[in-house]
Amino acid sequence: VMDNMSYPVILTLMVPKETKSYRHVYFICFLALYVLILSINIRLVMVIIMEKALHEPMYIFLCHMCINGVYGASGFYPKILSDLILDSYVISFHMCSLQTYVIYSSLLSEITILTVMAYDRYVAICKPLDYHSKLTKNTCVKLILFSWIVPNCICITAVLLSNLRPICKYHIDKLYCDNWSVVKLACVSSFVNNVFGYAITVIFFSFLVLIIVSYFKLISACKASLENRKKFWQTCLPHILSLINFTIALLFDIMYSRYETLSNIAYTFLSVIFLTVPPVVNPVIYGIKLGPIRAKILYNFQSPRINNLQYALL
Repeated sequence: VMDNMSYPVILTLMVPKETKSYRHVYFICFLALYVLILSINIRLVMVIIMEKALHEPMYIFLCHMCINGVYGASGFYPKILSDLILDSYVISFHMCSLQTYVIYSSLLSEITILTVMAYDRYVAICKPLDYHSKLTKNTCVKLILFSWIVPNCICITAVLLSNLRPICKYHIDKLYCDNWSVVKLACVSSFVNNVFGYAITVIFFSFLVLIIVSYFKLISACKASLENRKKFWQTCLPHILSLINFTIALLFDIMYSRYETLSNIAYTFLSVIFLTVPPVVNPVIYGIKLGPIRAKILYNFQSPRINNLQYALL
């Protein structure tokens, strides 16, 4: 008898509601969202890289957040676009593990980056004289590596723990694979996965506590100084909005995973909001609110037109 493991395990994914009628509409919408995410995030990254004036810790961390947004979105959009083209909503178990890893390492990296950015704002406003000595290039590199290495190591462990268990079910009731959905496919108890999941929750909840504590200190520092208040509204408000945006998206994803009585339309919406809203909204928030970035983007858009007008007048 040939070993069953020699055949790839194929899983089925959720089919969007009324796909037969609206498959092309879904495809255009998902493609437009993916192009939007790529264009605005890559645009912001290029502005930060090309302008030496923006080679400051705050902008470097923002650049990292945009790259992470593109990375996470790329774990979802190419797959759903190919599913819609082929009208086939299946995925191999190994590709499912890879998709889980990409999406959730991006999620955990986002939390870590937001924590690093909160630390950057804390030092900038509460200890401005120590800012350049504390946030050196070397420190920035270490913080960026930390925000990549720790989430990736955790995700590799989580995916391996899920993959080591035999599975008895072959359907994931989501447009994409995630760790909780894969764990639910197993034949045996998920005790170890649950313990590891709670440990991850505690670690990243402590990151959120650090962010909250840093903001309490920031607010108290702003009471004493008008200059600090200006700094807070200019540079901390985008971070707060990004954090709120991320938290809401995360809550939607938790609702999606836990409440199985929702309609198919609600399921589709909740999947998309988690993978779309943060990478679209974050660069827009920072692009509008941070003066130096806004000025560079406007200049880049306007300068070709001004140059053409000047050329026409000559």
